[in-house]
Amino acid sequence: MTSSLPVSFPLILGSASPRRRELLAQIGLAPDDIVPADIDETPQKSESPRKLAERLAVEKAAALKTAHSDCYILAADTVVALGNRILGKAENTAEARKYLTLLSGRRHKVYSGVSLITPTGTQVSRVVATSVLFKRLSDTDLAAYLSHDEWQGKAGAYAIQGHAARFIKSINGSYSNVVGLPLFETTNMLQGNGYVF
Repeated sequence: MTSSLPVSFPLILGSASPRRRELLAQIGLAPDDIVPADIDETPQKSESPRKLAERLAVEKAAALKTAHSDCYILAADTVVALGNRILGKAENTAEARKYLTLLSGRRHKVYSGVSLITPTGTQVSRVVATSVLFKRLSDTDLAAYLSHDEWQGKAGAYAIQGHAARFIKSINGSYSNVVGLPLFETTNMLQGNGYVF
């Protein structure tokens, strides 16, 4: 059921990711404010990649609720996984090489959890999964990619919208999800809860 909330309520994006801001701009949406949520992103014991993505998105949104109670709060988190193995943000070049070597020639999943809190306090969330197939990476491929800083701060140590695009044989699902925010599902979530843009 669509809410009848006025459209004057501001939208807060709970993310420091420039990629999420760019994705929202792509669909004509500019958050009124960007307030990164400071939460512990450590996976819980035996937590699946899907559950981790959803929990982090929910917790990020909830962390901003008190200070922004009269706003829409949108938060997201993206997790790259090979089976149940979570490939986080590489800390250094060696770890980035390790992650990319694991992904080489294999199919993996990218999960994005998206959570929205409305001005009335209702919180809704969902997880979107996309399957990505990498080509087999040569030593030359790895060396060339790692010579750039693109892998830094990226889940799984790659950015599909950057140089790593040449490694992607196929994807099954949402492309924008792999970049960091599934736009179709995010739009439906916002509009379905009374936000008009």
